Amino acid sequence: MSGLYDLHTHSILSDGEMLPIELIRRLAVLGYSTVAITDHVDPSNTTSVIESLIQVRESAKLYGIRLLCGVEITHVHPSQIADLAKLARSAGADIIVVHGETPVEPVAAGTNHAACGCKNVNVLAHPGLITIEDALLAAKNGIALEITSRGGHNQTNGHVVRISREAACQLVVDSDAHAPHDLLDKRAKFVVAKGAGLTDDECKQVISLNIDQFLGS
Repeated sequence: MSGLYDLHTHSILSDGEMLPIELIRRLAVLGYSTVAITDHVDPSNTTSVIESLIQVRESAKLYGIRLLCGVEITHVHPSQIADLAKLARSAGADIIVVHGETPVEPVAAGTNHAACGCKNVNVLAHPGLITIEDALLAAKNGIALEITSRGGHNQTNGHVVRISREAACQLVVDSDAHAPHDLLDKRAKFVVAKGAGLTDDECKQVISLNIDQFLGS
């Protein structure tokens, strides 16, 4: 499925301000067709978050939204990422995001590498000053690197674009939304991509990414 997507959003199931269905409704009004709700998880809440999101899937359809029930594995020790991603997948997660080594939070060194080497991971969020070696590993495993509009995390968007080109790695543009004012319309999404250094054609391709092909579904 092609169309406007956001693969990284948060609800009240972690630190977001909106119920899942409010988040979905607001994005439907903005013209989205695919929304992933990826609340923060660690070993304590992975299964419960996914089970809660699955209950909203039919409601999302009524608003014309394909809901991807997901998680963002956050501040988990790198040695635990693969096992937690496997648990999330077995619990029914449609998409698995890992909270990358953003420059504005104390994410453990080695998180990017562990995520890029895990075939159950789909997106490495705000990966900071990711190395070419990790980007090549992500490309090998079909893991996308994220360009983000989120303040602070977006400081390294230009670096992420440069490294992704060198590694031939898939990019995605996400909001990392926690509140209504974080949501992006199509023009705002284009501006984030363009501001990160993508050409107009690259912006159009990334923004209209075929999510089914990307996720292999």
